[in-house]
Amino acid sequence: MALTPEEIQRYKRHLLLHEIGGQGQARLKAARVLVVGAGGLGSPLLLYLAAAGVGTLGIVDDDTVSLDNLQRQVVHTTASVGTLKVESARETLAALNPHVAIETFPFRLDATNAVDVISRFDIVTDGTDNFATRYLVADACYFARRPLVHAAVGPFDGYVTALKPYETGPDGKPYPSYRCLFPEAPPAGLVPNCAEAGVMGSVVGVVGTLQATEVIKELTGTGEGLAGRLLLYDAKEPRFETVRVAWDPENPLTGEKPTIADLSEHV
Repeated sequence: MALTPEEIQRYKRHLLLHEIGGQGQARLKAARVLVVGAGGLGSPLLLYLAAAGVGTLGIVDDDTVSLDNLQRQVVHTTASVGTLKVESARETLAALNPHVAIETFPFRLDATNAVDVISRFDIVTDGTDNFATRYLVADACYFARRPLVHAAVGPFDGYVTALKPYETGPDGKPYPSYRCLFPEAPPAGLVPNCAEAGVMGSVVGVVGTLQATEVIKELTGTGEGLAGRLLLYDAKEPRFETVRVAWDPENPLTGEKPTIADLSEHV
């Protein structure tokens, strides 16, 4: 896709980068990215992907903006309280970059619609805060053969990874799936979400921005991706750390003897 003179001016800091340049920016313009969750992680994700010139952003969220969201969900404003998050985000992103098309999905993904919605996009990001949705999105991305840039946060920490379990790594083995990282969800109530445990708002911003960076890298072919690795961030120390994650041949989705053939277990 050719860039207009206004886009050349807008994105010229990208165009100066040898790793992105005109071709990379054109890839961003042509790209379709789905953001699942317009909350703490989704906010910096959406802002930076829109600012970067991703041509089409899809936003999935059925929630409305509340006052206690605003400490970390920076895509929304005080005036947005009570409105659908997808519409609040659409308004903010349109003001930031009118060249970006926004598609909204004001409902929850489930077993009946996840693959269909995900298949419409080139890459998916997950910024949700519950394990049921994380497993659903990860499984659906596997069946739709779409890369997933996944992130999660705790009160003062978080991690980012890229999941491409339908591809093989340099060792000839499949890249790990979400089920390789987390074979099963923890018992209900064992891992509190931010509404229960609290979270430092800027930590969510750091992790969401790292997630946006990985999406841009994937789309432009810049640097080394995070497939097979977790990028960990600890704000208290502070420190970053990268750890390797291996494919689990026993996992039920992409293992040697898979038992999950569709999304029926998510019904």
